[in-house]
Amino acid sequence: MFVLMQRALRAGRRATFTYFTLNGFVMGMWIVHIPMVEHRTGVSHAVLGWLLLLLGAGAFAGMRITGPLADRYSPRTVVPVSAALCCAAVVLPGLADDAWTLGGALLLLGFGNGCLDVAMNAHAVQVERGYERPVMAAFHAMFSVGGVLAALAGARALGWGWDPLVTLGATALLGLIVAGAAASALLPIEPALLGRDGPGRPKVRRPSGRVWGLAALALMLMLCEGVANDWSVLHLSTVLDAPAATAAFAYGAFATAMTVGRFLTDRVSGRFGPVAVVRYGAGVAAVGLTAAALSPWVPLALAGWGVFGLGLSGCVPQLFSAAGHSDQGNAATNVSRVASLGYLGMLAGPAVIGPLTHLVPLNLTFLLPVAFCVVAVAAAGTLRPRPASPAPVRPERDRTAR
Repeated sequence: MFVLMQRALRAGRRATFTYFTLNGFVMGMWIVHIPMVEHRTGVSHAVLGWLLLLLGAGAFAGMRITGPLADRYSPRTVVPVSAALCCAAVVLPGLADDAWTLGGALLLLGFGNGCLDVAMNAHAVQVERGYERPVMAAFHAMFSVGGVLAALAGARALGWGWDPLVTLGATALLGLIVAGAAASALLPIEPALLGRDGPGRPKVRRPSGRVWGLAALALMLMLCEGVANDWSVLHLSTVLDAPAATAAFAYGAFATAMTVGRFLTDRVSGRFGPVAVVRYGAGVAAVGLTAAALSPWVPLALAGWGVFGLGLSGCVPQLFSAAGHSDQGNAATNVSRVASLGYLGMLAGPAVIGPLTHLVPLNLTFLLPVAFCVVAVAAAGTLRPRPASPAPVRPERDRTAR
């Protein structure tokens, strides 16, 4: 029996790797085709920026809806459905021919992505619980690997002159096949963890202050990730006058360091604990971004962006894991709370940094995410599990009393 359980656990872990990679690949294929979709629909950069907010709004809604559903029906049921929805929706931007249809397509794609994001992270928490050691960060690393695969496949398709509808349609078909094939390996959840008060009724528990603390940290740290995604290349090109080809290495250094760091984080977390990962990781990130922001030399700035990515790499997976383990009966719901606020933070990066550039130079605006990293260093103890309250001792009845 033990051997069968271990075999099922390993299969569940492989399936989780598959869904994370699939999610990164699907969203990466959309990103690669943004310029061509923009040209086909005839929207301007400004209009596209507003439409991309619909992608975020759809993701936020999908995250908040999927968490309770995964707790009620188990991730085994919700993950394949969410993956199918995300894969099917990726073809929609290829069908869009104006701003209205593109907006609707992005809303649905974001919704599918948000559903899959929470569902697969909830299943990852279940797998981690079975392994009884940290495994979450490696799943997030595979999402990055999926994005790299999408960049390579998308570049090849664009080089061949394929129409976006053909490429995105092929992505949807491949994704549906992979999602269906991996579904059978997902772990069944224990009935005791379905959190039911009665037939078909899930328990409703308010999130603890610790969960909201984790969500606040996710918002700040994912805002830091958003700053790197949106401003690292512009920093080198506009502040340090680096050539376009060189400036592109700023994001490359950040993304590569983050991927490598996530593959290493589980070992570090297993030895030193999640509090140390967030505390020292956020500290390293603060040093890296400060060096990038204040450096007058391109090589040092590139190194700073790389150190920034390495420091941040393990932080967010620890937050998701801590949220999922804080209440086993409401694991997915708590993950959805942390993930949705974190996603809002990532979207807020451009909105926060952009207006600040009217007051101070771009590189000095990076001191705000540096401050968020410092807050994370101070608040890392939030990840420490609280000891369970001892059960009240009831005095024994005096059997001789009448």
